[in-house]
Amino acid sequence: MFAIEQYIRNIPDFPKKGVQYKDITPLLLDPKVMEATLDALLKPLAGQKIDKVVGVEARGFLFGILLAKELNAGFVPIRKPGKLPYDTISATYDLEYGTVSIQVHTDAILPGEKVLMHDDVLATGGTASAACSLIERLGGEIVACNFILELKDLKGREKLKEFDIRTLVSY
Repeated sequence: MFAIEQYIRNIPDFPKKGVQYKDITPLLLDPKVMEATLDALLKPLAGQKIDKVVGVEARGFLFGILLAKELNAGFVPIRKPGKLPYDTISATYDLEYGTVSIQVHTDAILPGEKVLMHDDVLATGGTASAACSLIERLGGEIVACNFILELKDLKGREKLKEFDIRTLVSY
């Protein structure tokens, strides 16, 4: 097994002073590392029925689409306002460095569908919590919240207590 931590780069003061950004793009540079990361994300999902994988803009798309393909599931993008061309619903939340909104198409998830919510990082939990609220408003049943890494000090798990949370590495 590889040590995923060696492929996550720290970027100080990005996107603003005081934020320690965790950059996952080094995971994408080596196809063997990318495959090992995908395998590690898939392993706990073995045998679970998943109809849709939700990926949150933008870095949640990277492995979200790969997960959907491997799970034989549809992929649902959750995006910033104005990026989706069809009817949408929205959720607003606070980040560690501002307030933002996300949207999903109203027909992306059908009632009763089993959904895996995927994003790259669990930080404050705002993004994931907002994504989960959109999934549930459409009638989806969240199987798990899946992340590559977690920033424990920001206590994002507290906003997602009701869900099965899976991360590959914690800081």
